[in-house]
Amino acid sequence: MPKYILGISAFYHDSAAALIKDGEIIAAAQEERFTRKKHDHNFPKRAVEFCLAKAGITVLDLADVVFYDKPFIKFERLLETYLMFAPLGLRSFIKAMPLWLKQKLNLNKTIRKELGHDVNVLFADHHESHAASAFYPSPFQKAAIITLDGVGEWSTLTFGMGEDNKISLYKEIRFPHSLGLLYSAFTYYTGFRVNSGEYKLMGLAPYGEPTYTELIKKELLDIRPDGSFKLNMKYFDYCAGLTMINKKFCDIFGRPARKPEEKIEQFHMDVARSIQAVTEEIILKIAQHVKQETNAEYLCLAGGVALNCVANGKIAASGLFKRIWIQPAASDSGGALGAALTVWYNHYQQPRQADNVHDMQKASLLGPEFSNEEVETFLKSKNVKYTKLSDDDLFKKAADIIADDKVLGWVQGRMEFGPRALGSRSILGDPRSEKMQTTMNVKIKFRESFRPFAPAIMLEHSGEYFKYSDESPYMLLVTSINDDKRFPIPKDQSGLLGLQKLKIKRSDLPAITHVDYSARVQTVSKEENPRFYNVINAFYKKTGCPVVINTSFNVRGEPIVCTPEDAYRCLLRTNMDYLIIENCVIDRRDQKQDEIKVGDLSGFDPD
Repeated sequence: MPKYILGISAFYHDSAAALIKDGEIIAAAQEERFTRKKHDHNFPKRAVEFCLAKAGITVLDLADVVFYDKPFIKFERLLETYLMFAPLGLRSFIKAMPLWLKQKLNLNKTIRKELGHDVNVLFADHHESHAASAFYPSPFQKAAIITLDGVGEWSTLTFGMGEDNKISLYKEIRFPHSLGLLYSAFTYYTGFRVNSGEYKLMGLAPYGEPTYTELIKKELLDIRPDGSFKLNMKYFDYCAGLTMINKKFCDIFGRPARKPEEKIEQFHMDVARSIQAVTEEIILKIAQHVKQETNAEYLCLAGGVALNCVANGKIAASGLFKRIWIQPAASDSGGALGAALTVWYNHYQQPRQADNVHDMQKASLLGPEFSNEEVETFLKSKNVKYTKLSDDDLFKKAADIIADDKVLGWVQGRMEFGPRALGSRSILGDPRSEKMQTTMNVKIKFRESFRPFAPAIMLEHSGEYFKYSDESPYMLLVTSINDDKRFPIPKDQSGLLGLQKLKIKRSDLPAITHVDYSARVQTVSKEENPRFYNVINAFYKKTGCPVVINTSFNVRGEPIVCTPEDAYRCLLRTNMDYLIIENCVIDRRDQKQDEIKVGDLSGFDPD
């Protein structure tokens, strides 16, 4: 009898479910993709239903259900910390909370109620789940592991080793000292939303100068040679207050926190650049220390901070490790997968096979898929005009659309697990276009003009364009454009600051070249992602360029699309030109004009 194990993450942010069968990953998805509530934290009921349906089983077939966290430990330890920082008037109230929390957080009962059966419920340690999500699906037989996030039960950062089916975490940094929460504090200060706006802060950083780096290191934290650190808690309010920072934090920068939608000024860009520089310094020092402690050839990363692809790129470029592997769903959603794998390898002591080359993540294409028959049934129900093409004609048509400087919505196969679109739920464009970066940001995504776009490149051509030419299939590494692809900055533009830098054409591929000549690269192989590869290859044959723009198929405030209906609705609400769902091609010009509501984001979170 096969052994099915269901992993669940829920109740904090990015709820998800993942199902494994005898150690093989069968399905995984975030709840937000089904409910259309970005970062949905509720019990992942629909994600669970999808996972079970994909495997053709019911709840009764599950050997175990595993939660990715030990919430009782988390809250008891966090309350201990709150007691240290809370005002005296709150302490008696806080002391009375543990019993109430235990009653409310009786997750055994909650999970069984949600699933409708008396299942066997297990709990994994939060950072153990992160570590397992990073190491077990990785290609490596033996590797160092670093996990970094806001906070688990107690830990905010751990490192250790994985070998065969064993994981050992040696050291940790504990709450309230947290690199994730430090970065989130600056996310809040620059006017973006915590737990969703950190990538905006990272994207804003190259427009600024590291003006405040030394101030941050002098006032806000003490960094040691091994990368460990302590925050100066007098500047932070997340232990006892309702915000990330307090007035003292603002005072050291001489300005209050930016309010959402206020104008982004050079000051905010400089602050972003400064905290990004500090973050990179800490992470690189930690990586150096881990190398010294473990002498490992390979490194695995997970946790929300592991989505900082600029810092990841610095580790890769350092040469400390032969290769690094980052869990594509690095934040709490990936904890669901890690929890399930922990039970299989740790609890059941099952053997693990790895060849140091191929990972077990299945290109992270682990979500729902829709047949051509299902797509056509939907399109006909809405009286949508479409053309159905053979595969060869489809790839050529997609390449023609992109080469014609048009924007293409692309929905194929199984949906991605994790925050990045990897060619299954993507918006594609021509990276050679000087106007495409602005067009996509302003007219398609309805988001800030400074946000960069990622290049998806045929794996075998990666070294021709980018300095990091190893595999990067999950779009989690930033590298630099090769020198021979760069354009010199004209003298009359060398002094431009901030968003004015967007005016400068910097390379052969201006739409994916950030203002510091960097790019968040996705390498695409024919073996792992054949349909997406075939589109890029068709574009390459037509234009000589083996690269396309790949950005997530959604608008600002909306999760990445899941279903054909989600994709069609997004087409009607944007200035996208074409939509291809499986083999069906939809031209926006052919649709009923009274149904097109460009910019109508009603029902979406404004952030």
